[in-house]
Amino acid sequence: MSVSAFISYLRLERNYSEHTIKAYQKDIEAFAAFCKEGCGEENLEKVSYPLIRNWIVELSDQGVSNRTINRKISSLQAYYKFLLKVGDITISPLVKHRALKTSKKVEVPFSEMEMESILLEIPFTDDFEGERDKLIIELLYTTGMRRTELVNLKVKDVDFSGQVLKVLGKRNKERILPLLPSTIEQVDKYLNKRSELKKVMDTPYLLLTKEGLKIYETLVYRTINKYFSLVSSKVKRSPHILRHTFATHLLNRGADLNSVKELLGHSSLASTQVYTHNSIAELKKVYKEAHPRNKK
Repeated sequence: MSVSAFISYLRLERNYSEHTIKAYQKDIEAFAAFCKEGCGEENLEKVSYPLIRNWIVELSDQGVSNRTINRKISSLQAYYKFLLKVGDITISPLVKHRALKTSKKVEVPFSEMEMESILLEIPFTDDFEGERDKLIIELLYTTGMRRTELVNLKVKDVDFSGQVLKVLGKRNKERILPLLPSTIEQVDKYLNKRSELKKVMDTPYLLLTKEGLKIYETLVYRTINKYFSLVSSKVKRSPHILRHTFATHLLNRGADLNSVKELLGHSSLASTQVYTHNSIAELKKVYKEAHPRNKK
């Protein structure tokens, strides 16, 4: 069974995003190239675990992190699981594989003060790009949506009267997100500037470039990095950190974990719980400041 059949399966049956599909394909093709160069094996169905282990060792020798190696092997596991499903193999070469140990990844969210500085103090330019950039930040921070979800937003997804937004998440799962009055106001300001563009090619999409084309993920990343570098010294400044910030700030202020899970579009609480370490730190701070025993 070809890799292309697996890719079609991910796209048509599993409804994976194009970003995820490309990552899977890149990992599998890199492993296929290793097999061909290392021992002349071109049929991945005949690969045994020792060859996969040799690839892991080579990646490690190249300085690839354990976390990245685990992700690559996860792509292989998905591929061999597919081969099992269609009956091309009877046992996966990765059946006894154990993931490499990794250090716990702690991502530091932006503080409320940093967010206030961005949205209230930074002088965005009074033109189309200025209003668009501010809306990108406002939407990511006030809804917690993913970068891909933001890029694919359409004008019709905004319900001004209901003050909600329809988002199409992973595996085409739809969810409705509430919008704050400040966000509604910013959408309105942006649309006024958008209407002044000389040419709009991708009409259905909400967020556009000044050429009238749908924005892309790299533009979103650059926008976040550009503005947050003005107010934050944090090493990592990305759209995902804004999603992390959204969840952390809600939890810090007493939001229910299940509610945050629904807003983020997570399928399980386990995915949402990675955001709780910061809220626990905040609880400890409040506890120490408030408990009378701590005064003695």
